[in-house]
Amino acid sequence: MFLSQVLEEDGACRETLRKFLAWLALEKNKSASPRTAAYCKARKRLRLEDVEDVHHHVVRNIEGRANAKDWWCGRPVKVIDGSSVSMPDTPANQDKYPQPKTQQPGCGFPVMRIVAVFSLATGVLLDLAKGPLSVHERPLFRKLWDRFEPGDVALADCGFCSYADFFYLRERGVDSVMRNHQRRKKGLTPLKRLGKNDRLVAWHKTKVHQRPKWVSKARWEAMPERLTVRELTVHVDVPGFRTNTILIVTTLLDPKAFPPRALAQLYRRRWAVELYLRHIKTTMGMDVLRCKSPDMIEKELWMHLIAYNLIRALMLDAATAYAVHLERLSLKGTIATIRQWAPTLAKPQSEPEGPAALYQLMLYYIAADPVPNRPDRTEPRARKRRPKNYQLLNKPRRLFRESQHRNRYQKSKS
Repeated sequence: MFLSQVLEEDGACRETLRKFLAWLALEKNKSASPRTAAYCKARKRLRLEDVEDVHHHVVRNIEGRANAKDWWCGRPVKVIDGSSVSMPDTPANQDKYPQPKTQQPGCGFPVMRIVAVFSLATGVLLDLAKGPLSVHERPLFRKLWDRFEPGDVALADCGFCSYADFFYLRERGVDSVMRNHQRRKKGLTPLKRLGKNDRLVAWHKTKVHQRPKWVSKARWEAMPERLTVRELTVHVDVPGFRTNTILIVTTLLDPKAFPPRALAQLYRRRWAVELYLRHIKTTMGMDVLRCKSPDMIEKELWMHLIAYNLIRALMLDAATAYAVHLERLSLKGTIATIRQWAPTLAKPQSEPEGPAALYQLMLYYIAADPVPNRPDRTEPRARKRRPKNYQLLNKPRRLFRESQHRNRYQKSKS
């Protein structure tokens, strides 16, 4: 029922319970209380460790079915990015995940910062680290290092690019492909030119008192004085837009095994992680969680991740069965298909092969409606439909005074 709830468009406990009561009457000829209290108490009794174990089991199952031909240059790529989610304004949630300091007391909502690791080949969310908004994304990323295996490639933006991270990931046998941090302009020594806009450079370690806070003095002194990386300057030319220059740095130093064009295309695919997070937050409604306590918030978070990965597994089955590229399948369309087909699949079938045949037909409908291929298409982050002209709650509710002429209310320009 909890899984069904996070897959629902509304996501309310009452709607989930009504669905259960309808099933109970149809299949068991029984009735139960329409109140949601028992269901909420049952959710509360679920152990967080068990929910996390289910998530990891689902991930292992899907990754075991992934095809090595979808890897990049024979290497599995794991893409990293951070985001945040909001939740109800309760004292318990505020205590663990305080609202931004720029918001007035009583006018904001608790915010959780998250950092997620996805498989670029399958789109599956492999693991997630969370913390309050005051914790930077990079410390959360380091909590996920055990998710990487020797031979993996870590793909991320400039927010995760640092000397220590590159060195320690390389020690684990993990290579990095990231955009160079905009503040790294000193401590660089050119070593060798590999081709046009392609060279080897040495990053020099800073002094011990300038080391990151998470690295001890002894560990910092044990690190080499310089680190050899590869720099590629990529010019992004899109008709109608100003040319953008991106500086990519990587520990993949062999220009023959990893050509500049392949690295540029790989970094361009990093944008897929933005779409993955948008699917989970916007399409699946995880942007604003609903539970009132931190313990239930974390369970709700992991249930969303389980639901997302199960949807990804269904898309992977459809792509494999009908030879469609996985990136062309619509996650929102798959969710709509699941919502409508779930009651049909749950009904008893007279024929033994009935459920398998229905499942294959459902996969066909998912694969038969691919997303149009629109390369270099841009969509502005802007809304055409205007919101209601409500005032902004910029004071606690007990102090707020509502305007009596709301239709003529305008936000102060100051």
